[in-house]
Amino acid sequence: MVSKRILIDIGHPAHVHLFKNAIRIWQSHGHSIAITIREKDIISQLLEDYGFSYSVASKARKGILGLTIELIEHDFGVLKAAIKHRSQYLIGSSVSITHVAPLVGAKSIVFGEDDAEVAKTFVRISYPIASKIVTPVTLQEDHGKKHIKYNGYQKLAYLHPKYFTPNPEIKQKLGVGKDEKYFILRFVSLDAYHDYGESGIGENLQRKLVDYLSAHGRLFISSQRPLPEDMRKYLLDINPIEMHDALNYANIFIGDSQSMNVESAILGVPSIRINSFADRCSILQELQNDYQLTYSYFPFQEKEIFELLDSWVKDDALKNKWELKKEKMLNDKIDVTSWMVNFIEKLD
Repeated sequence: MVSKRILIDIGHPAHVHLFKNAIRIWQSHGHSIAITIREKDIISQLLEDYGFSYSVASKARKGILGLTIELIEHDFGVLKAAIKHRSQYLIGSSVSITHVAPLVGAKSIVFGEDDAEVAKTFVRISYPIASKIVTPVTLQEDHGKKHIKYNGYQKLAYLHPKYFTPNPEIKQKLGVGKDEKYFILRFVSLDAYHDYGESGIGENLQRKLVDYLSAHGRLFISSQRPLPEDMRKYLLDINPIEMHDALNYANIFIGDSQSMNVESAILGVPSIRINSFADRCSILQELQNDYQLTYSYFPFQEKEIFELLDSWVKDDALKNKWELKKEKMLNDKIDVTSWMVNFIEKLD
């Protein structure tokens, strides 16, 4: 096998997880890997915890003007890294790789998971000039001959049982008893470019959820937004690398995060997504309609949300039911990491 020089551009913590197993396999096969990042949230911490070296291409900015400036900065940062590394393939869920690849004689492979209708700007400025577009078949989109589809989800690349074994010691670290129920709430900032004009869990509903869940078990909150002082006692205080362990053993997950609702579903954790995307996002729609692993509601549907919660907290067999649903989903889907490794290695 001829070794390849692969640059991976990472702009979201989920992308660290998406590529981490493939990176290790590619490196074990003798390929040279470079990593560039958008410095945001916990990306650098995750990469360091996993033992990966990286270079910072840009720092996260907000607002239309800020994001425009950041894109220019990020393009330049990826360009410098690609020239230094002599990269042949630039991969990621990234606009910049499509701008930089032609300048260095490389190919750009864009991995997408959001519907084109949801991520309009990203699709419009990256897909037309990408060498390859890779998406789950679930999206039911057609972007021409360069569009490659696979029967899976990005998050299966790291949460498939072949790659993820939950650590039961997390319950002790959280101070949760062996048979004690606990719930995780996730509040995101909704400041990404595709989140403009969208809404999530507002302050009033946030408080109602906190009051309800804390009365039925232990509650932990993961939040990108500042919390009221009386809610800070619920903050989930763990290393980010342990997040999926904590999520795996939770009895219920609720959040306005698309990513963590998909992760919960794949782990077999009953989950509720609450945001204005409720009737969108093909991955979550499939996980709801085909597998009944997750449920989506608009923020104004409080009655329906709490009716579902009532039925869940009273059901002692809930986790067992979700385990069966999870197994059905896993049997239908592929090993995404193995597929991704082979796909890149076979590229001309």
